Amino acid sequence: MLPVYRPRELILERGQGARLWDSQGRDYVDFGAGIAVCSLGHCDPDLVAALTAQAGVLWHTSNVFYSEPPLRLAQELVAASRFAERAFLCNSGTEGNEAAIKLVRKWASAQGRAPDRRVIVTFRGSFHGRTLAAVTATAQPKYQEGYEPLPGGFRYVDFNDLDALAAAMATGDVAAVMLEPVQGEGGVMPAAPGFLAGVRALCDAHAALLVLDEIQCGMGRTGLLFAHWHDEVTPDIVTLAKALGGGFPIGALLAGPKVAQVMQFGAHGTTFGGNPLAASVARVALRKLASNEIATNVARQGQALRDGVTDINASLDVFDHVRGRGLMLGAVLKPAFAGRAGEILDHAAAHGLLLLQAGPDVLRFVPALNIRDEEVADGLSRLRVALEAFARAA
Repeated sequence: MLPVYRPRELILERGQGARLWDSQGRDYVDFGAGIAVCSLGHCDPDLVAALTAQAGVLWHTSNVFYSEPPLRLAQELVAASRFAERAFLCNSGTEGNEAAIKLVRKWASAQGRAPDRRVIVTFRGSFHGRTLAAVTATAQPKYQEGYEPLPGGFRYVDFNDLDALAAAMATGDVAAVMLEPVQGEGGVMPAAPGFLAGVRALCDAHAALLVLDEIQCGMGRTGLLFAHWHDEVTPDIVTLAKALGGGFPIGALLAGPKVAQVMQFGAHGTTFGGNPLAASVARVALRKLASNEIATNVARQGQALRDGVTDINASLDVFDHVRGRGLMLGAVLKPAFAGRAGEILDHAAAHGLLLLQAGPDVLRFVPALNIRDEEVADGLSRLRVALEAFARAA
């Protein structure tokens, strides 16, 4: 394998719910869920049943032919979204964002806009993927370095700064604004109250599209099925992935009325997108993630995690504050520990807890949305021991 990853020194072998076991038989509480992917935990029986049933019937057809699972999934996503008219199914979040970028440009072209008037504004701290256009939309130089020349047509402003966005759009060449309602890789940073509504108003004033990347923050993670529902805004395009497949690779783009008819025959495509296996799993995941039971559990366990981290911090004084929504939380390290999130993750793994970071200064908590009380309590107990070990070593 190309050495582009640096995994921790353990080999995970099996999982159940919010617990994992490695090849040595050691158990772990999983507060990372495969980077917010295993939304219903590991080996959810309903997802396993959907996958195995479809595996015995039909694996792949390509989009040259119809099969039922992707048609049903597209219908169900559109109905669940409250705004979309069409869906495009793909394999990952990056592919969903690439499709969104192409859709914006195609829409702008159909509006008679010259290529230099098809700019997409994104926000510093964002993360939209690793392909060349998506990594250019990602306004973080560390992901772009060495891949120049980058595609043109992107402009960056500070997140949660409406004045900066207004100035960036005043030139009249902006076709769309693209953002995450809660930035993930950028440090688990939520949109400020009123920010999304302000972005929507600016898009309307400048005849631009609003594109919401809900790849990490969507599908119930913030306590509502779609993160932008908290802000009561209506987007033109939404991209999804991660939790939608519960661990099986799938992505989606949802297109609202302004853009639903823009992409016609031959305008875009994918070999594996809408695969019957992925679509069958995602249909079951979507139904469960949209349930009141999940929403209730996310609210309760999100508060339990916040309270638990705050209680631990009262004695150890490692974190400056905790931010985020639902079960997408970031614990921001105090300046004295800046840049040391990775060390804490090592201590956590050594004490049976799997955690993530969001940049060098933020611990990221994105466990399964159906995580149980005892799993949260056990994970917090292990976190305390890991942070005590870190504090001693520091």
